[in-house]
Amino acid sequence: MYTLFVSLTIFAAVLLVLVVLAQNSKGGGLSSQFGGSSASNLIGVKKTGDLLEKMTWGLAISVMALVLATNFTTPNAGTSTDDLLERAKEQQELPAPALKKAETDTTKK
Repeated sequence: MYTLFVSLTIFAAVLLVLVVLAQNSKGGGLSSQFGGSSASNLIGVKKTGDLLEKMTWGLAISVMALVLATNFTTPNAGTSTDDLLERAKEQQELPAPALKKAETDTTKK
């Protein structure tokens, strides 16, 4: 399941990049890339802009949702870090040999 979500996220991100690159920042966009007036009559400038904008929003939302779904299905790899933390706590609780030696040296005087 994790691999499926990662694959879908990458696919949606690539599509999002392509849709954003198809848009023109000045409003020409996809209709001017297909030869100007003939594409404008066929698709329509207003409808092309609306379609690309809706696709951009839809793909952006889907990428965010897939990333969150991937987070919830991530394989649990946290057990090794928990073991390390427990070992560190055990070592802190045990007195250090150097401290014992320093204590015995002060009591001998």
